[in-house]
Amino acid sequence: MNKRFTSIIFMLLLAISSYSQEIVLKGMVTDEAGVPLPGAHVKLLVSGIVTISNNRGSFSLGVDAGRNDTLQVSYVGYMTQLKPINLSSDETSIRFLLQEANYMAEEAVVTATGNKVARKDVSPAISIVPRETLEESKESALLPVISEEVPGVFVTERGMTGFGVADGSAGQVSIRGIGGNPNTAVLVLIDGSPQYMGLFGHPLPDAYVTTDAEKVEVIRGPASMMYGSNAMAGVINIISRQQAENGFKGRARLSYGSFNTWKASANAGYKNKGVTVFTSINHDQTDGHRENSPFDITNAYLKIGTELGENFKVTADGSIALFNSVDPGPINTTDSSYLFEEHWIEIQRNMISLSIENNHARLEGALKLFYNSGRHKIYDGFHSTDFNYGFALYESISLFRNTMLSGGFDFKNYGGKAENKEAMMGQGIVFADTSLYELGGYLMVKQDISDRWILTAGLRLNRQSNSGEEWVPQFGMNYLINANNIIKASASKGFRYPTIRELYMWQPANPDLRPESMWCYEGSYLGRFPAAKLDLELTAYYQEGSNLIQTIGQYPNIRYENTGEFTHYGLELAGSWHPWEWMVIESNYSWLHMDKAVTAAPEHQFFTSVNYRQSNFAAKLSGMYIHGLYTNTSPESIENYFLLNARVSYTFLDLLTLWLSGENLLNRAYEINYAYPMPGISVIAGIDINFSTRKK
Repeated sequence: MNKRFTSIIFMLLLAISSYSQEIVLKGMVTDEAGVPLPGAHVKLLVSGIVTISNNRGSFSLGVDAGRNDTLQVSYVGYMTQLKPINLSSDETSIRFLLQEANYMAEEAVVTATGNKVARKDVSPAISIVPRETLEESKESALLPVISEEVPGVFVTERGMTGFGVADGSAGQVSIRGIGGNPNTAVLVLIDGSPQYMGLFGHPLPDAYVTTDAEKVEVIRGPASMMYGSNAMAGVINIISRQQAENGFKGRARLSYGSFNTWKASANAGYKNKGVTVFTSINHDQTDGHRENSPFDITNAYLKIGTELGENFKVTADGSIALFNSVDPGPINTTDSSYLFEEHWIEIQRNMISLSIENNHARLEGALKLFYNSGRHKIYDGFHSTDFNYGFALYESISLFRNTMLSGGFDFKNYGGKAENKEAMMGQGIVFADTSLYELGGYLMVKQDISDRWILTAGLRLNRQSNSGEEWVPQFGMNYLINANNIIKASASKGFRYPTIRELYMWQPANPDLRPESMWCYEGSYLGRFPAAKLDLELTAYYQEGSNLIQTIGQYPNIRYENTGEFTHYGLELAGSWHPWEWMVIESNYSWLHMDKAVTAAPEHQFFTSVNYRQSNFAAKLSGMYIHGLYTNTSPESIENYFLLNARVSYTFLDLLTLWLSGENLLNRAYEINYAYPMPGISVIAGIDINFSTRKK
């Protein structure tokens, strides 16, 4: 009896030992092309064990052997996969090849939260311009492509290439009629780091080129809860390029066109053993379509990234832009200085940043450090040096199955020195030599109420050294009708601190200015109709602003004061139709109602394109209609125009592409900047060369 009992106990212990033996489940997550997908969510549904893939796309789980389970792998922008697993062997290895999601709801975005999330989880209206669109545009400057592709966004231009700075410059960006002059209410970011001139508070549009961007995300509405000042109207976040595949890949482009316009660019990427490198160089030059309006620019960019273990990644990048521009002046100007003196500018812009990203099963975030600087010289003796540096630290943690908490802290210090070395009989005069700092912190929570309802709420406290504190709330609600249809609603506050120029430089400066602010209420519908091969997005919004900085009084007794108010409301519609494999039709439309006339904000804006691709041949026909565009309010000047553009290309052996592009083919006479006529028919032809070596 004792022997039998002992034997039974021994067998039970052996069985328990066998059952509780830990085995290692290993795997790899890639897309269909074999490119690793870091940060994929991996979960054993029965055991409840969770992990994520590392920067190489691999994962491992220590689990008890002896029972079956189901492994679930999900990644934003891709279809979730389930695979039965038999946990009875000493070691199990499995590979997941994820397919891209075939519905709009799973498009991945980063700008609204700082971390990559599904678009269905984001309440504000956000548009994505992918790299394919940027490359196929054959444009070197990035912002004109955004103006065509994103409803509600308008960018001013004054010629075939080049925006310029100071008097007569273009590149003013407005979102839903809000932008500022110069542009201080739309925040431009590169990988989440702010890009603006330290003294004047505006971005430099000539510094942003298509070759450096992986994609562009545009928040069409206030984003101050996440990014603080200057994001009152919205955000344009340029996600920089990086090499995704092992090996070497590059492209070179050379083009020539109307007005003796030359454009040349080259970019290359390399990846091996967790190290990625991407670099590019661009050069544009033109005589300009008007007499005495040349422009030239050279941009260079370098980005290097490496992995630190399985859960950390370090990325450093830097860029420099050197450009020269001449302002030909308004047509029929009475300013005699344009006749006797060339109105030239020389600009240098520099940017460096460092990012350390962490990616764990329940914790994801980054520390980003940035430094921007510039040197501006103008024909009349004006000279400035400026800087803008700081950091942003943010983390998201999955507290429970349906709750995510995000928080962040950021700091910016900006300023510089502006002077005229030729003033005061050559003695010179200093306009400003100072700086300001901003501190901000925020908390945001996302709660999945059910499989269909998602609620978000956030609150930010911001402080500027001159203008004090500002509280910034934001609320959102999403309802998932089904996998292809989403309804979203949000309410958000935006604000903008006065710039150093407005506070201290030149009359009508006022050091007692308060922040501008606005509230935006919007609702959106996103839908995909697979049977009709149709995607749609419809957004309605209502905006109210107060404390706008305006000039009060009559010269010479003028002063900036917080006296302005506005009410804007409108509609935005975007869609794409793919009736056949060889054709895509894309369109967007925006209607804007303003209670007061604002420059650079058309009442109606419509863009449509027909894209044809068959074998190695591709063609695009596009049209842009603008109605009710104020180019000036005093005297009042309103423009209405339609532009027809076309592009054709042919590719040989996937290595060489010849292309021809034509703009304003109907030869319309129109202006975007007041008294600066745009060119008539213009053409440019080019050649693209692709080269690559791929490693496994």
